[in-house]
Amino acid sequence: MKITKKVVNIFTAGAAALMLAGCSVAKNGGNNAGTKQDKNIVKIGVNLELSGAVAGYGNAEKQGIQLAADEINKAGGIDVNGHKKKIKLIIRDNKSSTATSASVAAQLATKDKVAAIVGPATTNAGTAQIPNITKAAVPFVSPSATDPNFTLQKDGKVQKYVFRACFQNNIQGESAAKFVMDKLKAKRVAIYADNSSDYGTGLAKAFKKTFKGKIVDSQTYSAGDKDFNAVLTSFKSKNADVIYVPGYYTEIGLIIKQARQMGIKAPIVGGDGMCDSKLVQIAGANNATKIFYTTPFSTRVAAKETFSAKFLKSFKERYHADAPAFAALAYDSVYMVKQAIEDEKSDDSTKIAAGLAKLTGFKGVTGEMTIDKHHNPDEAIVIEEITNGKISNSFKVE
Repeated sequence: MKITKKVVNIFTAGAAALMLAGCSVAKNGGNNAGTKQDKNIVKIGVNLELSGAVAGYGNAEKQGIQLAADEINKAGGIDVNGHKKKIKLIIRDNKSSTATSASVAAQLATKDKVAAIVGPATTNAGTAQIPNITKAAVPFVSPSATDPNFTLQKDGKVQKYVFRACFQNNIQGESAAKFVMDKLKAKRVAIYADNSSDYGTGLAKAFKKTFKGKIVDSQTYSAGDKDFNAVLTSFKSKNADVIYVPGYYTEIGLIIKQARQMGIKAPIVGGDGMCDSKLVQIAGANNATKIFYTTPFSTRVAAKETFSAKFLKSFKERYHADAPAFAALAYDSVYMVKQAIEDEKSDDSTKIAAGLAKLTGFKGVTGEMTIDKHHNPDEAIVIEEITNGKISNSFKVE
């Protein structure tokens, strides 16, 4: 996920303030030997969007993180070279702000001296913390930052301390286009993308590159927009077989509602930004039919696999709701850190980074994954369908 560009100026001001305070941007590799942990505790920092524009994602991920940590502690903790150590979570809210994310990262890495960080959920907030975690040599795993360049430096080299548990935008866009062609048999597609984020524009670009039919219209909207009727009326007149809407649930929920109210019955397809229960709340259950989105995690698929089914049961018992994709990704992120520590037989932050880079055949609830040379997981992608406000079907995309 990637938060909107509207916060870039805020981040610039925040970065300037950090430099005035004596915090310099570190080059890849860090300037110290990393952080060490106490005898019986492994501190894991959590930097998430718990309030603000995309709090829905952050709070879902917080639930997955807490469930994973409690499970690990109940089972005895993390095995650090033969010694069991309990996880201590240090949770902080970045308020959906890049400037706040950067300062939270500095606090977690240098003051709290965590071994690793899980989060943020969005690409921009995650990118904002890279200089501070790199300087401190503390790795982080973003459950859901999907921008293709998130784990890379400008010269194309990998960011040593940056990892993610999710697929990339280009893969989402390509998979959506293949699904629209192969499963929905669409020949004519209208695209309505969020132009206030690289998330929306990136998905649209990948979709256009892969789709072999006719793009009858391509329009954009901005975060915070409320009235989409004019563009939707244009789409209706052009007889689009499918409307592809890459963006976040906040606007897409309204787009679905307004499209259905004017009689547009065509399938509406999007990305993992739609993976939030608030989508249906905004759209209305009666309007949320023939809705499809790409996701790294499907409850329907997971229920058929013993390992993932256990997670679904535990999540529902604790939170009295079905596990969303963002909770599953965050849950896996904690277990990725655990696996790296146990593989390296050390909870030194630099060793954890090395262990994360070498994860192979890691079995998570979102599927088995191996981290590639660019710190991205190789994992499957699923498309879920919503009918009358409920998930009714799922499809694996090859």
